[in-house]
Amino acid sequence: MVCAVFSGGLRCGYPGLVLYLPADVHQEILAHCIAGLPDEACGLIAGHPGTGLVERCYTTRNIAASARVYTVDPREHLAADRDAEACGWEIIGVFHSHTHTAPYPSATDVSQAPDPSWHYLLISLANPDPALRSYSISGSEVVEEPVAVCSGYNSNLTRQE
Repeated sequence: MVCAVFSGGLRCGYPGLVLYLPADVHQEILAHCIAGLPDEACGLIAGHPGTGLVERCYTTRNIAASARVYTVDPREHLAADRDAEACGWEIIGVFHSHTHTAPYPSATDVSQAPDPSWHYLLISLANPDPALRSYSISGSEVVEEPVAVCSGYNSNLTRQE
């Protein structure tokens, strides 16, 4: 079953545009963010633009080495971009953790959002259970997007045995 995750809870069978996040990618993002503590962790997601389908995440180093801000390592960004292109995908978003606050874009996150077509995933580690949310950011407008974690599927959206 696919369920869309909103700040208000789960909504199964959501009919609108959804960010489809395979379970293995979801787990990789959460593990990277937890491993990055006490600093914020970050990375990129690749997939098919306009479809919301994520194929892979690229965990990257936070060269800011900070618990309050993040900067994706530019060399790792370039390597991820090249790999995604070789696979027929594009970088479609970025993720990072908030170590002490809710999974909502800060003023810094909004001002530094480079591409209005990207998905901005935020993972809050403020509580024992990490919370992941996705947003579209265009100028100063922030809109939450539903996230569907595709259980029982791998990143190729084929059935796992």
